Amino acid sequence: MTEELFREDSYLRECTAAVTAAAPGHVVLDRTVFYPTGGGQPGDTGVLELPDGTEIVVRDTVKQDDAIIHLIATDAAPPAPGTPVTARIDWARRHRHMRMHSLLHLVCASVPCHITGAQVGAEKSRIDFDTGDRTLDKETLTAELNRLVAADLPLSHRWITDDELDAKPELVRTMSVQPPRGTGRVRLMEVAGVDLQPCGGTHVGRTGEIGRVAVSKIENKGKRNRRVNVVLIEN
Repeated sequence: MTEELFREDSYLRECTAAVTAAAPGHVVLDRTVFYPTGGGQPGDTGVLELPDGTEIVVRDTVKQDDAIIHLIATDAAPPAPGTPVTARIDWARRHRHMRMHSLLHLVCASVPCHITGAQVGAEKSRIDFDTGDRTLDKETLTAELNRLVAADLPLSHRWITDDELDAKPELVRTMSVQPPRGTGRVRLMEVAGVDLQPCGGTHVGRTGEIGRVAVSKIENKGKRNRRVNVVLIEN
């Protein structure tokens, strides 16, 4: 099992770790700051620095069972098990994902409809809703999102048991994807007074860190489905 340091602190940019398994194209560590693809958020990229200063580029990160796989070039020599490394993420890319993922929670708070899909990106993100007869207006939604950003609300997480989540099914906003289970606990992400739902992704500490945003487009994706596309105005 890989210790997932990013679950408790999204701001960790690097950590020391030891290689537990390796093969052409991938490396597994005993602990990592690299977020693996999941929940609509892309996996982190970055480098693994060896004791001699050599850097192995991590081109993507995925999860397989209880292990986090750091994907490297297939022609790169993987470090042997037991090798100490410094795992360092591409912070600029990760931080944009943190801002974007937090922004999508504000979109959720502003559109009281079930979620049918979502995708976090560094340049643009989107979230799909089953809106029924509800009409969404791009300018109105943009104004509300920027109001929540300007309010500089704190974000925090906590853990609850599977049974506690079962007792509060209203916490789950997604229609097609259930929160990951099997470990006995589920991570809740909260935007103070605004949004509370299961989420394993990385987020900023306060909404003000997101910066000014805009709804770039609202698309019709079916009779009841509407796609809200959002972008960051501030780099």
